[in-house]
Amino acid sequence: MTRLEEIKAWQEARILCKMIKVLTRKKDFSQDFALVRQIRKSSGSAMDNIAEGFERDGSREFIQFLSIPKAYVADTRNHLYRAKDYEYITYEEFEEAKEQSILVAKLVAGLISYLRKSPLKGKKFNS
Repeated sequence: MTRLEEIKAWQEARILCKMIKVLTRKKDFSQDFALVRQIRKSSGSAMDNIAEGFERDGSREFIQFLSIPKAYVADTRNHLYRAKDYEYITYEEFEEAKEQSILVAKLVAGLISYLRKSPLKGKKFNS
């Protein structure tokens, strides 16, 4: 990995972030300002923390940062349940976004596992 854009977890977190933005633009959903703010923040923060961790100097710091997006993705999924329960989104929209959040969580967990086992510890994991 030499560029952020190569990280599959970041790519999928970006997709999740966009999905959330689209969902929160729906009429009823968009009026729940507190929930919109929370779910947009959590989905965006997942993506942001992958990026921030990647730009750190080594895999140890990256691993520390990767625990944060896992929590934010869980928070996003929690807010999706609320949006479904409040009937802001359809069951199908909920399922699609929920599955995307689960994919991101799995990819982040996989990246953590890879970094823990990798002999590459230095800047951008090349040394």
